[in-house]
Amino acid sequence: MQIRYILSGIVILPFAPFLYLQSKYVRRKVGRLPDAEGETIGKHGEHEEIINLLAIGESTVAGVGAKTHHEALTGQFAKHLSQATEKSVHWQALGTSGITIIRTLRELVPNLPAEKMDVILVALGANDVFGLSSPRKFRQNLTKLLNILREKFPDAEIFVANVPMVRDFIALPNPLRYILSRLAKLHHFNAIDLISKLDNVIYFDDVKRVERDFFSDGIHPSIKGYDLWSKAMVDFFVRNVDF
Repeated sequence: MQIRYILSGIVILPFAPFLYLQSKYVRRKVGRLPDAEGETIGKHGEHEEIINLLAIGESTVAGVGAKTHHEALTGQFAKHLSQATEKSVHWQALGTSGITIIRTLRELVPNLPAEKMDVILVALGANDVFGLSSPRKFRQNLTKLLNILREKFPDAEIFVANVPMVRDFIALPNPLRYILSRLAKLHHFNAIDLISKLDNVIYFDDVKRVERDFFSDGIHPSIKGYDLWSKAMVDFFVRNVDF
């Protein structure tokens, strides 16, 4: 993967100025949606048994594209997990828009909660794609993060959301979308390979194409997108974990 990354970089180098201009155009066109408002902790369900859920990651955990965290990734995942397991889910969202895995290690890991967690949802990767992180660095940093989470929460099931499929980002023009989608695919299969070797860590690899209304701005999910994505992940999760 690292060799493919280097060779691809050599091929696209002559087009770098054009791709840079495309990226600047996208930033101006799309702008920046705000993070979700309100509390970053919550609860779904009124069942006696409780699952403690922590979500850590980038803009989807920060709730970009939704008004509140109940409507964003963490709250929606908690809702579907509660319905699927018939247990109450107490959730916490620890996210920062624009963050990469290496920045997560520096900025979010020091703020991990002290209480015991049963499920940890990790949602990262898009900004490693946009930042052109190499497969080697991506794998090294993800390994460090998962090791820290395992040490901090030894009994938790760790569920890693898919690297966002840039192929579907309708706000990105080609060839920028095509080039970034190739890198996203490298990171996706890199994560599959890494996580297949780890115990009690699951990677969501059952990724389907999405419709236009999945997005709020052509990049981030809408409330409907968060609902559909969360349900698909929870269905996959409960098929692979005994709850």
